[in-house]
Amino acid sequence: MMETLNGKNILLAGATGGIGSKLVKLLAGSGANLFLAARSQEKLQQLAAANNISPERIAALDISNAGAVNDLREKYFSQMISIDILINAAGIGIIKPMDVLTEHDFLQSLNTNLVASFLLVKAFLPAMKEVKKGLIINIPGILGKVPMAGAAAYCASKYGLVGMMQSVREEVKRTDIRITNLFLGGVDSPFWDTIDLKVQREKMVQAHEAAKAIWFLCQQPASGVINEMVLQPFNHQVI
Repeated sequence: MMETLNGKNILLAGATGGIGSKLVKLLAGSGANLFLAARSQEKLQQLAAANNISPERIAALDISNAGAVNDLREKYFSQMISIDILINAAGIGIIKPMDVLTEHDFLQSLNTNLVASFLLVKAFLPAMKEVKKGLIINIPGILGKVPMAGAAAYCASKYGLVGMMQSVREEVKRTDIRITNLFLGGVDSPFWDTIDLKVQREKMVQAHEAAKAIWFLCQQPASGVINEMVLQPFNHQVI
């Protein structure tokens, strides 16, 4: 039997993104208590207003900044008594071959996709450990499993994320804290707006369907855990 989301306390990072904004509507419609985090205060305010979320339950920040994440934790727990689900839907995609990939590109990829996830887990896992239950969902993407030419920085960050969360899973395996990775193939979202590749976005997974997958993962049955899910476009299945 799937768990109800009604009354669940959920922190969603990357809430204003192509997938995140659609996920907010699904979670709010299921009765969850949401706290939204993203970079843009203006977009957060609009998203909160559209989904009847208190303006006190949003935070604009760079989640790769340790001080900002500590402030996020303080603000979150001033509004919410616990955290049932932590979802990190934030990320950056820098796809460049090695001959033009810069050190800045590489470090930015690691900071946004890996360090930020570390900081979020570091900040919110202790509250889950106190009650020995909770759910953490990350989205390594398919390039966290299968490499692609030009994706050295991106794959490094996503493979690192997978390894980190597998290690965390070992630390909490005597509790009811669940760790779930969603390996998404190509999703038609603003992610591709700044990437110089010829892609058929009309054949990709639609952002609202990716959001539905995360919404589904939030309802895992109490008797089991979905360690990972793979969702890929029909025309580009790589695993």
